Amino acid sequence: MCTLFIADLHLSEHEPAITAGFLRFLREDAIQADSLYILGDLFDYWIGDDDNNPLHREIASALKTVQQQGVSCYFIHGNRDFLLGSRFAKESGIILLPQEKVLELYGKRVLILHGDTLCTDDEGYQRYRKRVHTPWIQRLFLLLPLSIRQKIAVKMRANSQSVNSRKSEAIMDVNQQAVIDTFERYQADWMIHGHTHRPFVHEVPLHDKTVYRGVLGAWHHQGSMFKITDKSIDLISFPF
Repeated sequence: MCTLFIADLHLSEHEPAITAGFLRFLREDAIQADSLYILGDLFDYWIGDDDNNPLHREIASALKTVQQQGVSCYFIHGNRDFLLGSRFAKESGIILLPQEKVLELYGKRVLILHGDTLCTDDEGYQRYRKRVHTPWIQRLFLLLPLSIRQKIAVKMRANSQSVNSRKSEAIMDVNQQAVIDTFERYQADWMIHGHTHRPFVHEVPLHDKTVYRGVLGAWHHQGSMFKITDKSIDLISFPF
């Protein structure tokens, strides 16, 4: 058997091909795994569990089917869907995890996270992240009418795209010292994350050994997953 990891699908009603690819992945790949871990940004945005978007219901139903077939499904929030809550978790059967989680898999300590907390050079984003993760701000936002939340989300997304277009590629990537500090804090052998959309396996020298940082790709034109078995850890891309 195997354990699968995915991230950064950015599902929305505007990208039906990606949705179809994910549903096929659930039916054909995830169903054969022991566990599936979704490391954030499953959706392009999330304005509350009370948003009765048909896409959300379709995805919840598909995840529930996988879970009912004996595959445990876990979720770490991303920077797009950090408001996804217990109502959707119950509907879909997923288990919500903290923003950083260590797994013991086949004799290895594997740290999983979305990855945005590693991008410490992007100080503007980190200030924004701290602000939107403030509990009282989240509670206040969720009290607003859905129509207002929708407008705010669209405006914030447009602002984010505009700001990011003016940033260098380097500043939006991970900070190497943040990576090393995180490895040391958790004593992990592997780290798997998304967020940067730069799929690769990086070797990280750490004291007297080498540890590994695996980066998942975004689901733009193809799917991306890590597959871990008792024999290997593989980064796999595949067509929709």
